[in-house]
Amino acid sequence: MQTNSVLGEAKSRSTSDDSAGTIVQSVDRALMILDIIAAAGGVETLNNISSTSGLNVSTCHHLINTLSKRNYVVRAEGRGAYALGPQVKVIASSFNSEDDLLRRAEPWIDRINEVTGETVHLAMMQGDDLVTLVKRDARHAVRVDSGMIGKSAAAHATATGKALLAWMSETEVNRVLAAKGMRSFTPKTIVDAQALFADLENVRKVGFSIDHEEFQPHVVCIGAAIVSGGKAVASLSASTPIMRADEEHLGLIRDEVMAAAQALSLFNGAHND
Repeated sequence: MQTNSVLGEAKSRSTSDDSAGTIVQSVDRALMILDIIAAAGGVETLNNISSTSGLNVSTCHHLINTLSKRNYVVRAEGRGAYALGPQVKVIASSFNSEDDLLRRAEPWIDRINEVTGETVHLAMMQGDDLVTLVKRDARHAVRVDSGMIGKSAAAHATATGKALLAWMSETEVNRVLAAKGMRSFTPKTIVDAQALFADLENVRKVGFSIDHEEFQPHVVCIGAAIVSGGKAVASLSASTPIMRADEEHLGLIRDEVMAAAQALSLFNGAHND
């Protein structure tokens, strides 16, 4: 059965030798208990948790008490029964939200790419890292190589990054800068914190960010934040080689990127008070 398979894998992870690195035993055991409760349908008794895990009842009880304090486990109806707590739902919701955002953004990314013909990115902050999740290449024969999917330390130098930083507090931005620095990618990269804060203030005023050869020479990029609950959860951008960056084309890129970001923000229930 699938349940037995899940339990077997959980127990195996807890008892197998550590070939990949140091494992904190108490953390591993606590996660195994969550696996066991989940495999039982979300509710399980202390005795069954003990039996399935191979741990004594006292050890299980101490681990469950710790999980309970963090709301990962709660008492359920029935003597000695425990259920998955609300914090598990918070984590699951966060994972599903990112997946939902990618799915909802897909047609808007396609539209920007089709209407402007340019390279389109979707990015978000994960901790102090700017992470590009989606990249749609330009349709033109002459296109920009605007970086790869994945993490970068270029939030201060990119349109996607500055669109996100503009929605963060000064303390949060300073934390990102302290962790990642302000590397100079081109002679036009902003490498002074005060100059960056002035730029971010302008982003907040006009509603979009611009990277004018700050990340790559001869490349202009315009970005806008996707907002949910008063916070930027992601950003969209489109990049063009400077040879096509006349006022009309940049206006088209700006309008398409902003329209997509605003539509996705409204879908997320953004509060822009």
